[in-house]
Amino acid sequence: MGPTETAGVVRTDPDRTFHHLLVNTALAGLTTSYLWFGLTFWAYLQTRSVMATGIIGGAYMLLVAFSSVFFGTLVDHHRKLPVMRFSSTVTLVAFTVAGLLYLAIPDEDMTDLTQPWFWTLSVIILAGAVVEHMRNIALSTCVTILIPDERRANANGLVGSVHGIAFIATSVLSGLSIGLLGMGWTIVVAIGLIAVGLAHLATLRMPQEVVPAASEEGDAPGRIDLAGSLAVIRSAPGLLSLIFFATFNNLIGGVYMALMDPYGLELFSVEMWGIVFGVASTGFIVGGLVIAKTGLGANPMRTLLLAVMVMGFLGAIFTIREWAWLYVLGIFVYLCLIPAVEAAEQTVIQRVVPLRRQGRVFGLAMAVESAAAPVTAFLIAPLAEFWIFPWVRSPEGRESVAWLLGEGEARGIALVFLVAGLIMVAAALLAMASPAYRALSRSYTSAAPPEDGSLEDLPDDGVPAAVVGR
Repeated sequence: MGPTETAGVVRTDPDRTFHHLLVNTALAGLTTSYLWFGLTFWAYLQTRSVMATGIIGGAYMLLVAFSSVFFGTLVDHHRKLPVMRFSSTVTLVAFTVAGLLYLAIPDEDMTDLTQPWFWTLSVIILAGAVVEHMRNIALSTCVTILIPDERRANANGLVGSVHGIAFIATSVLSGLSIGLLGMGWTIVVAIGLIAVGLAHLATLRMPQEVVPAASEEGDAPGRIDLAGSLAVIRSAPGLLSLIFFATFNNLIGGVYMALMDPYGLELFSVEMWGIVFGVASTGFIVGGLVIAKTGLGANPMRTLLLAVMVMGFLGAIFTIREWAWLYVLGIFVYLCLIPAVEAAEQTVIQRVVPLRRQGRVFGLAMAVESAAAPVTAFLIAPLAEFWIFPWVRSPEGRESVAWLLGEGEARGIALVFLVAGLIMVAAALLAMASPAYRALSRSYTSAAPPEDGSLEDLPDDGVPAAVVGR
């Protein structure tokens, strides 16, 4: 059902709008991940340095962490659709500049890590990719605006599933693109996809909240409201702990960020690795569809921690032997669980936090969670390259780990994954036994769902549209 006219006023169907925004955001995520994955593949193949991939991956997550609170402030103080358009425009400009730089610098200079060009290209692509996270924050608040409370867990699962489809296409396309087209044409394709997504956004209209956050007393639209966000989080018992619970998933994510692609590229060619990772990434779709169908149960926090516990166990064993099938199967099951972790956190926040501050809370949550991955990535990449790998390759180290990890060229990476996974399991067990977990469980189950708002007709970008009142 599309927009209808009543007495000259355009009314927008919320479900239809949500699905359009969902697909558009998935396209934006696909494009930025496609180029970012391509950069990672290309960097490793050109330099064979896990430190280079660890640094650019860690820098990406670090910028996400530092920028997310600011992104959340922008989302709260502006209409959601213009925020998404602004994000796409910045990404388009950044990728275009990256393409011009790549065209201007000779290949031998671009891949020389002692010169500034490789790092400059990485930073420009990184900036364009990071801005896309503003759209993810905006989409989470759009779920609150467009979807009734009883269906939000399912909607969040659908978000995870659609992102999984984009993730699969990304991994396949990135590997094929770098292997067959090269980095230059990969940048060109990314520019084209971003332009298509921006054109689609220009055709959309959506319901908006009646009272923007900027109208609250003492709430200035031009500043980063970190103190206000913290106050809202502290007002809900255990909500701050929820953010840290979700961060457990990202602690091991920093290890994967630095070492997963190098391990895969040791087992497969770059073209085949992209395809294999894409097949394994169907776990994203499976997990998201399960949540979309069944929800998260009566206690989303319990679901979150159980999922994190299983993810840690998988991370510990999926490289215990240098078997390609074990690695692929482990990735598949691991990715099946990510939508449950993300949907659980989003569902709780959407119920216990007022809509007018959800952008800042989602942004702060993203900042805290994203900060975990760069810490481990920056730590593990040089530690692995200069200490762990040489020790495992030595006669003494090979003999020490062979009984547990077997023989192979990538046993050093397997040792890192084993330790990181066991740490994840222990952290989840401790969290489940904590008073904060019990307090948050009670807070969620006792919280009354927010009342559904009525649709009102207010202008959006010059076109009268349905508006959700709060």
